[in-house]
Amino acid sequence: MVFLKAPLHANRFPAGAIDNYLAEDWSIESNITIGAFRAPRSNFIAAAEQSFLDELAEAMKKDPIEMRLELLRKAKASPVGKNNDYDADRYAGVLELVRDKSGWANKPKGKVHRGVAAYFCHASYAAHVLELTVEDGKPVVQKVTSAIDCGIVVNPDAAANMTEGAVIDGIGNALFGEMPFKNGVPEKTNFHNYRMIRMSEAPKVIDVHFVKNEISPTGMGEPPFPPIFGAVANALYKATGKRVYNQPFLGDKQELGM
Repeated sequence: MVFLKAPLHANRFPAGAIDNYLAEDWSIESNITIGAFRAPRSNFIAAAEQSFLDELAEAMKKDPIEMRLELLRKAKASPVGKNNDYDADRYAGVLELVRDKSGWANKPKGKVHRGVAAYFCHASYAAHVLELTVEDGKPVVQKVTSAIDCGIVVNPDAAANMTEGAVIDGIGNALFGEMPFKNGVPEKTNFHNYRMIRMSEAPKVIDVHFVKNEISPTGMGEPPFPPIFGAVANALYKATGKRVYNQPFLGDKQELGM
């Protein structure tokens, strides 16, 4: 049997910002071996966490970015607990940067629906605002604005490329990446029946921005990947009025059957 290491980090945001916070996980035995995947353990937990934070913001009638910033201000001014493993200022920094660069304060033109998400992993901070439309029943990602704090950016072109790759890869996995098993055997054996994002489905624009500081360089290849899942989920909710909880959100389906 294989025991997968849990993706839950008990001392990560929103730990430190919420009273009476409890983080628990459960492990499931499996005879299916694990393989390579970008940002392991962080990708799916980020989608669940960031989708739920948007649900809370809606229930509280608050802007989703501002609600996150309020929690981070509390985590800095009067933190709950002493072992929080994120920097509230840096976390807030990427949210503020993506808010400003995406023009979040301005209502989108036409039938454009936006979703936001941010996440801390691999010692770096990333936030995305994703804009999509629905055309012929299909989600079409028009633009993604990204903000990254990975400390000193050693190679700006390569860092931007890694962010763009993470965005496209994350959208593809969030919408289509499915690997069902039957009797322990994968049902999809090659690219003829494994659905991946296509060139025409990539965002029309990916606008990448980096927080400028003098902090030693941290992770770059993986941190932009997890929050894109949540940004997709939150944008789909705005477009359809229905929450998606099961990934992939489309799978082999060609249209939004939510």
